This record gives sequence, structure tokens and C-alpha cells, in this order.
Amino acid sequence: MDNKKINKRFIFIISIIVFGAVMRLIPHWPNFTPIAAMALFGGAYFQKKHLAFVIPLAALFLSDMILGFHSWMIAVYVSFAIVVGIGFILRNRIKVGTVLLATLSSSIIFFIVTNFAVWIGSPFYPQNIAGLIECYVAGLPFLNNGVLGDLFFSTIFFG
Repeated sequence: MDNKKINKRFIFIISIIVFGAVMRLIPHWPNFTPIAAMALFGGAYFQKKHLAFVIPLAALFLSDMILGFHSWMIAVYVSFAIVVGIGFILRNRIKVGTVLLATLSSSIIFFIVTNFAVWIGSPFYPQNIAGLIECYVAGLPFLNNGVLGDLFFSTIFFG
């Protein structure tokens, strides 16, 4: 492979990572970011599967270095890794309906995993079914923003 092709690909990858990180750093609605769409798109399109994981997780990590980390960050990273896996399933099936279903599934999986982690790791919710339900109900506005952001950015990436 010639150096020009490698350099263009490298610049493209770095640009996506920086875009994702910057979008998390500028003022935005909570959970209205491109990371899930990046993960889904990467899983669906990147030939080298490791890049599908590296790009969204690098953008997340880069912005987390500035925003700070919290105790349930592992759930966030695992959620986005699962979204990459959904992108792998999406390969060769990219149509409006399948991308829409994959995007909504990604949003819901992120919501379920991360809110469960918040419930497990937070003293604010009782460690029983009522506390779990309370945690999920409290997270619904974030789910709404997440779905809207994921749909918006998936439209841009898959456009």
C-alpha cells in the first residue's frame, strides 16, 4: 500500500476521532453525541474490525480525559463495544429500515446497560426492584436525547 493512501486513511480516522471528541466537549443536550452512530457505522463499514472498536472508544476516551471519568464508565465503554457488534451484524444489510432498527436497538442497549450500572453503583437508589425501576424512570430523558442524537448522527454517517 502506498504512503498517500495510508496517510489519507490515517487523517480520515483521526478526523472522525477528533469530531466525536469535540462533539462531546461542546455544549449539547445530555447524551446527544455521535459516539453510538460512530460505533454502529464503524462496525458496519470498516474492513479492519479493530478500527471499528478503536475509533469510537478513542473519541470517548479522549473526551473523557477532559470531562473526567466516573465509576460506571466501564459500562459506557462496554455499551459502545456492543454497538460496534450490532454494526457487524448490519454489514451487507444496510437499508433505511435496518439502520433505523440497529440505531434504536443501540440506543436502548446503551440505556439498559448504563442505567443498570448506575443503579448497581449508586447510593441514590435502593438495591431492589423498586430502586431499579426508579433508576430507569429517572434515565428516560437521557434515553430520549440519546435516541434523537443517535438517529441524527446515524443519518449523517449512513446518509
